[in-house]
Amino acid sequence: MALKPRITESPHVRLIDLKSKPFFIVASVEVGNTTTKCILTATSMETGRTHIINKVVRMTRDVRPPRPGEAVFGKTLTGVELTREAVAELVRSTLTESIEKASLDIKTDLNFVVRSTGVVAGFDSPEEVGEFIKALADGCLIAGVPPKNMTPPMSISNISKKFQKYSKLEKVIFDGAVAGVLPPIGSTGVEIVANEMEGELATAGIKEAAKLTDVDFRNPCISIDFGTTLDGRVTNSDQPYAKTIGNFCGYAGAIPDAIIRGSKIVDSKVGTALEVFEKEKPPSFLTLKMKAKAIEAYTKRIHELIVIEQVPRDRTRYGSVPVRPDAAEQIGVTLIGCDVGVNGSDMGKLSAIGMEICKTHGLQVVFAVIDEVMAGVVCRLIRVAKEVKLVFEDTTIGITGRAGITGNKPKLILKCLEELNIASKIDERVVFVDDGLARGAAVMARCMNSLGSPQNPLGGRHNGKCILAQRVKIQEK
Repeated sequence: MALKPRITESPHVRLIDLKSKPFFIVASVEVGNTTTKCILTATSMETGRTHIINKVVRMTRDVRPPRPGEAVFGKTLTGVELTREAVAELVRSTLTESIEKASLDIKTDLNFVVRSTGVVAGFDSPEEVGEFIKALADGCLIAGVPPKNMTPPMSISNISKKFQKYSKLEKVIFDGAVAGVLPPIGSTGVEIVANEMEGELATAGIKEAAKLTDVDFRNPCISIDFGTTLDGRVTNSDQPYAKTIGNFCGYAGAIPDAIIRGSKIVDSKVGTALEVFEKEKPPSFLTLKMKAKAIEAYTKRIHELIVIEQVPRDRTRYGSVPVRPDAAEQIGVTLIGCDVGVNGSDMGKLSAIGMEICKTHGLQVVFAVIDEVMAGVVCRLIRVAKEVKLVFEDTTIGITGRAGITGNKPKLILKCLEELNIASKIDERVVFVDDGLARGAAVMARCMNSLGSPQNPLGGRHNGKCILAQRVKIQEK
C-alpha cells in the first residue's frame, strides 16, 4: 500500500468567533534569512486547537539599508546588513499590517507576541542573538504592543479576566519548559547553538499541529525545521519534562536557494527557490519518468558536496551557525550539522550544477532534483541520529519549513525513511507541518501564561496522561 504523508493545514477562524469566544490570540514575529513574517494564531481555550488567522510575509532583503550613525550588528546569509533601528521598522510595519488585515486592535485584541530570528549566520557567537531579539522587541513596542504582552505574567491577576479561569498559574508557574521539553543550556548558561529558540518553537509547533492528525507527536520525538537555516531537536521520554538530547544546525533552505541561483531566473546573490517554485507547477509523472536517470545523477553529485555529521568538537561555527559543541558535550547533547563544504565554501558549486541542469533539462528537472536532494538530507540527518543512538523504538518525526514540506518532498521523505527501517508503518510516525514555528510561538505564549489543555495535552509521552500533576509535585518541593 502506498505511503500517505500526514500534512497539516488548519482551517481559518471567523472574526465573530474571535471576538465572542475564548480565543487566545498570539502574534509570531520572525525575521529570518529569507523572509520576515508575522503570523497571527488563535487558540481556542475550549478545545486547545490553534487556528491560523492570517500571515504577512515579506522578503528580509528588502529591509532598509543602514543610515549614518546606525551600528550594523549582523547580516543575513546573503550579506544583507542589519541595524537595530532598521529591523525594528521592518517588524513594526509587518506586525501592523497583519493586525489591520485581521480587523483586530493591537492593544485590546492581541494577547501575546513571541519574537524569534533565524538570522544567525552573520553573528559571531550565540550570545549576540540577544541584540537581535531586542530589535524585535523595539519593533513590537513601536507598533503599540503593551510590554506585558511580551513577558510571562507574575500572577493570575496579570492575565486577562477572559482567560483567568483557563490558566493553571496558581498551580504551576512557567519554568522554562515548553510543551513538556526542557531547553539544553550548557554549564556556563550559554546556548549550545545560536538558533536554539527556533528549534524550541518548531518542536512545540509540530506537537500542536500533530493534533490535527492521527500521529501522537509527544516524547520521544525528532523535529526538523527546514527554513533557510536548519534547526530542530531530539527529545527523550523523561517525565514530567523530556530532555533535549540532540540539536540540528547548519544549512537547509539555503541549499535549494544556491541551486536555483545558478539558473539566472532569480538574483544570483539574494534570490531564493521560494520565488520560483511558488509559481511553478511540480514536475509531471512523465517528466519524472523520462528524466529519472538525469535526476538521480545530479542528486548524487549534489549530495557529494553536502556534509552531514555529528558536529566536530573543535568547530565554533557549522553551516555558518555559531555553535558550542564543547558545551553540548558537557550536558550530553549531540549536535548534528548540515554543511556545504566548510561553512558554505562549496555553495558556488551548487549554483554551477543548478545552471547546468537548467540549461540542459529545464526548470522542471531543477524542481525534481531539489525535491530529491532535500528528501535525502532528511534521511541522512535521521541516519546520523540513529547511528548515535538518538532514535528510539517509539520516536516520532516531525518536519516543517519550506525546504521540507513543499513539492514532492513528503512522499520522497517517507519512501527514504521506510528504507532506513526505523519503524514499521513509517507514515504513521511522521508528520509534515505548515508554519511550525508560528504554531510554536502560540504554544510558548500559552506555556508562559500557564494556559494548558489537560484534556488535550502536548507534554508527556506517547499515549500518556497530562503531566500537570507531576509538575505541581515538583514545584511544591
